[in-house]
Amino acid sequence: MITNPVPWPNGAKCAVAITFDMDTDSILHLAHPDSADTKVSTASWLKYDEIAIPRILNMYKKYDLKQTFFVPAWCIERYPRTVELILKDGHELGHHGYIHEHPNELTGEEELYWLQRGIEVITKFSGKRPRGWRAPMYNFSKNSLEFLAKEGFLYDSSLMADDIPYVLKDKKSSKEVIELPTHWGMDDWPQYTHNGDLDYMMPINSPNRAMEVYMSEFEAAWEHGGMWISVWHPFVTGRLARCVSVDKMIQTMLDKGNVWFATLEEIALHVRKCINDGTYVPRTVELPYYDGRIPELKTNALEGV
Repeated sequence: MITNPVPWPNGAKCAVAITFDMDTDSILHLAHPDSADTKVSTASWLKYDEIAIPRILNMYKKYDLKQTFFVPAWCIERYPRTVELILKDGHELGHHGYIHEHPNELTGEEELYWLQRGIEVITKFSGKRPRGWRAPMYNFSKNSLEFLAKEGFLYDSSLMADDIPYVLKDKKSSKEVIELPTHWGMDDWPQYTHNGDLDYMMPINSPNRAMEVYMSEFEAAWEHGGMWISVWHPFVTGRLARCVSVDKMIQTMLDKGNVWFATLEEIALHVRKCINDGTYVPRTVELPYYDGRIPELKTNALEGV
């Protein structure tokens, strides 16, 4: 069903990246800038990251895994000790906005400002310029690719247009960024999140139900040579019963065999190498898709649509 699979290292059947977005309470301040201080219970729920991150890191040590964490730069400044634990264990630190701002709701000038500010924070804190970006809430804008290319990013992991890596080509500059796509089925938000302050009220599934969704995606990726990228949050999936299920999931994947666990930077570098040596010819998508209203909706008869 995948007609052009990537030749994964050592003959692996699929690539797996268990990525976590460590948003902590940045999202609360963004949603309620004037009253976040009054929402103590929600803040405590989000601050569970301080418990979950060490738990996740210990789990990774058990299996000798290096993975990717996307962290808003504000969270790096606010919770440096927690982020230091991530770096100490050799994991990748990806760019996830400054305070989880939504790029598609900003002017181009504002988006570039926050992108560059986040780069400065990550570079100063980690000693390494970030190679990858994930738009907060997947809210990639029509300017995002231009700015990512301008700032020299290797990859993005915000979009959802394929099951395997593809190339994003900026229409203005013709520069390219590798896209490592995922989708909402790989996100823990629909499975577990129920919070009125953040306007997300979903029935909370059991870990078994969530794992049924995630593992069905894994089995398909393994069978057809695909890529499996989770979009999880420490304060959500790092909860005790859910993290226990993740531990069992990793063991199941290892037992199945021929699985390449890697950071997103490692996956993107491998894809770029395969492109350069001709062993993989990816699909190329030019962005932005559109610039304003489509012509079919510009007639007088449709102005009110």
